[in-house]
Amino acid sequence: MNTLSIFVDESGDFGAFEKHAPYYLITMVFHKQSADLSPNIHTLNQSLSLLGYGANQAVHTEPLIRREPPYQHFLPNERRAIFSKLYYFTLSCDIVYKTFLFHKKEFPDSFKLEARMAKDISQFIRENQSYFQSFDNVILYYDNGQHELNRILNTVLATELSNYEIRKVLPCDYKLFQAADLICTLELTKIKLETRDLSKSEQLIFHTKRDFKKDFLKGIKKKEWS
Repeated sequence: MNTLSIFVDESGDFGAFEKHAPYYLITMVFHKQSADLSPNIHTLNQSLSLLGYGANQAVHTEPLIRREPPYQHFLPNERRAIFSKLYYFTLSCDIVYKTFLFHKKEFPDSFKLEARMAKDISQFIRENQSYFQSFDNVILYYDNGQHELNRILNTVLATELSNYEIRKVLPCDYKLFQAADLICTLELTKIKLETRDLSKSEQLIFHTKRDFKKDFLKGIKKKEWS
């Protein structure tokens, strides 16, 4: 069976607009299951093990950058190395991604925000209908982190696709879910840097704005849906 996997991660919440968290991002990573990623996963697991990070542990990029648990005991260069290993794994995989960005100040309430999300995702699927229809089945992987987004995804897929499944995942079980998390973080950082400089925590991982664009953003953009 010709199957498409879609891994979804988000950054933000459905609460009222706040200056410190003005955006909501949804990242979808698309992978044709016929493309074997076993060698890529094996290489990543080996690399993380050499850094003292277990293969059964998920890499969560935002806590990694902020040195929150379980990363509080890792040195800055070790945390950058963990981030980089996941980044290069993502580049090595036969995937593409699409990120949807929403400026929360444009929506008076969460209902308007949800409606816009559903509209944009639906429109994207319709515009690429031939691609999605080329698969016998579509499986969407999400950790059900936010009930509102889970509801939106269910509604959109039921409306736009004839054959789909939604599976709740544990991040540690799927490297591509962790890749979606990484892409979401990179896209969010890109947006933030349009109006401010890197924070101290971000500087320890990305060094400078120029380094961030050269070392991470330029490469990941080659995986963006076009």
